[in-house]
Order: sequence, then structure tokens, then C-alpha cells
Amino acid sequence: MQLVNVHQAKTQLSKLLDQIESGEEILISRHGKTIAKLSPVEDNLPPRQPGALKGKIWIADNFDEFDKELEEMFYGSEE
Repeated sequence: MQLVNVHQAKTQLSKLLDQIESGEEILISRHGKTIAKLSPVEDNLPPRQPGALKGKIWIADNFDEFDKELEEMFYGSEE
């Protein structure tokens, strides 16, 4: 794990990002105290499957209908 100060992190950001992409972790320090850790993002999310919730959720037929009372609650009445 590499330790750099804030100035180095600012001036060498592109180089540090290349290192992170290759799997390294970088610690950033200010005045000798470690304040941040940069590490690669681990993409553990499975790919989205269209229709995966079919039959598991229900959406009301009037879901997207205009609701005058709700509009008045948010914006007040025009009268």
C-alpha cells in the first residue's frame, strides 16, 4: 500500500488512478496523519434482468394519474 501526501495526490492523480485500476490501494495523508484510502471499486452487483420482478410487485392502474389534492398539498391552491 502506497502512502502519499495531499500535494502528491493532487499533482499525480492520473498516475495514482492507473495504479488503483491495477489493484493497488493508496493512502493519502495530511500533516503525517492518514485521512483517506483510495481503492479499486469492486463491482459485485449482478447484471440487471428486465422483468425480474414480474409477479412480485403490483402497480395500481391509476399510478400515474394527476391528483389535484396532492398538487395542492405541495404547491397550494391557485385561488
